[in-house]
Amino acid sequence: MRAVVCREYGTVEDLVIDEVPDPAPGPGQVVVKVRAAAVNYPDVLLIAGKYQIKVPPPFTPGSEMAGEVLAVGDGVDLRPGDRVSGTTFLGAFAEQAVVDAHGLTRLPDGVDYADAAAFGVTNRTAYYTLRTVAPVAPGDWVVVLGAGGGVGLAGVDIAVLMGARVIAAASGPEKLEVCRQRGAQALIDYDREDLKSRLKEITGPGGAQVVLDPVGGTYSEPALRGLGRGGRFVTLGYAAGQIPAIPLNLVMLKGITVVGMEVRTFATDYPDQIGRDDAELADLFAQGKLRPYIGARFPFEQTAAALRYVADRKAVGKVVVDIG
Repeated sequence: MRAVVCREYGTVEDLVIDEVPDPAPGPGQVVVKVRAAAVNYPDVLLIAGKYQIKVPPPFTPGSEMAGEVLAVGDGVDLRPGDRVSGTTFLGAFAEQAVVDAHGLTRLPDGVDYADAAAFGVTNRTAYYTLRTVAPVAPGDWVVVLGAGGGVGLAGVDIAVLMGARVIAAASGPEKLEVCRQRGAQALIDYDREDLKSRLKEITGPGGAQVVLDPVGGTYSEPALRGLGRGGRFVTLGYAAGQIPAIPLNLVMLKGITVVGMEVRTFATDYPDQIGRDDAELADLFAQGKLRPYIGARFPFEQTAAALRYVADRKAVGKVVVDIG
């Protein structure tokens, strides 16, 4: 089979497509014929050796995919031919991927492989955040930074579904127009407008209740200043490439809660909520109430270009690689 291989840490342009042995499932594992895989910013960090967890090369990146079951190991309640989607830390950018069975979900009838591949990581990140980590009530002002990206746009979708008033902050009119179409009540182009003053203008003296920040960099502090008393600031990642330093006096004076959320460790941190949140999210997907916005698709041979597109913050919503 063919697979994208990172032979050594570097840029996405250093990736190669190699012929590698077909995988075989072990106990509790499944081999999936990958039809579509989604790109996430951590894939870029892993390739560069800059992610929180380092994976020694060589490895095949990619953490989200959808396709058909080819083979199963012992103890697996799936059959060859079943349509599935799932997540795996590595291996999705390949014609076949071996995945732990607990990371797979049967696809509802009629669901497109690209939609299924693009749904999991970003929507779980946003749903866990808004349902459990920083629970949102109808009418709350929710500020979403990087609102045109995968996590950001999922945050917009879910906050709107929960009845919140969403302030979408992103760079450029194209991303903001998509946010408006998805239900954002207010828009801020934070590369052209002053984020702090616009937040105050929109929310008034009460401020916002929640900030979702998957971006970091220079945007975090003005968003923090836009929170009202008792507000919640959730840090989800640093797509801007800079981890911000937060003045703690702002946290003290407003009684703000600052909390981090990582989808990989959510089940450990919130064992009593993970089952509920996953079931609710799966139901929303099955009913068609939540679908990812796919802004770009690339053929398998252009996986490096798809990763570069995400790395350069050009993506609107999710980026998908069509593999089989």
